Amino acid sequence: MAANGDNMRHQEVGHKSLLQSDALYQYILDTSVYPREPEPMKELREVTAKHPWNLMTTSADEGQFLSMLLKLINAKNTMEIGVYTGYSLLATALAIPDEGKILAMDINRENYELGLPVIEKAGVAHKIDFKEGPALPVLDEMVKDEKNLGSFDFIFVDADKDNYINYHKRLIDLVRVGGVIGYDNTLWSGSVVAPPDAPLRKYIRYYRDFVLELNKALAADPRIEICMLPVGDGVTLCRRVA
Repeated sequence: MAANGDNMRHQEVGHKSLLQSDALYQYILDTSVYPREPEPMKELREVTAKHPWNLMTTSADEGQFLSMLLKLINAKNTMEIGVYTGYSLLATALAIPDEGKILAMDINRENYELGLPVIEKAGVAHKIDFKEGPALPVLDEMVKDEKNLGSFDFIFVDADKDNYINYHKRLIDLVRVGGVIGYDNTLWSGSVVAPPDAPLRKYIRYYRDFVLELNKALAADPRIEICMLPVGDGVTLCRRVA
């Protein structure tokens, strides 16, 4: 929290900026993110803000970043593991071409359906194939079929952190060479550098070791080039090179 008190706290719901100054983060939001945010994304962000688990949503600046990235790599065939109400999903659906596809997986259809009316109104629901349930069994089936190997341009993972390494083992075969996998929350509220005795919330402490393990594994994986960005809660981009 900023030294000047609550009035200086940034307004992005559910997100503690990793920037040292809340005012600086608010400046980024006000100057470059919110003025350019598509109307459907703004509407979905406001719907999500009322949900008790709004901490799980992708921040607006990260949504803008993903949109730019998808266009830069000309992504068409994409996947998202962990959807929640669909803010990053909508960012993807708006960014990819009309014939583009998103395989979206989440264990909770109810949250997805909260955002679905906004996605439908935006005219991009036809790009989404939503599957309810755990992603690993679906991925295991997919890697058995040769036509799926190297078929994805972009994959975004924002789900159960204790399975990130398990996801990576499968996704590396599904993303094309030159394609990108993005792992969200890789700085995990800054807890990755917290001392062992730091007073962390229970769920932060529980998943921290899994995040640390993932970060170490990605850094050592010769099949990818990586870039860890302090956007949102930290996002690591992995470009497949082999």
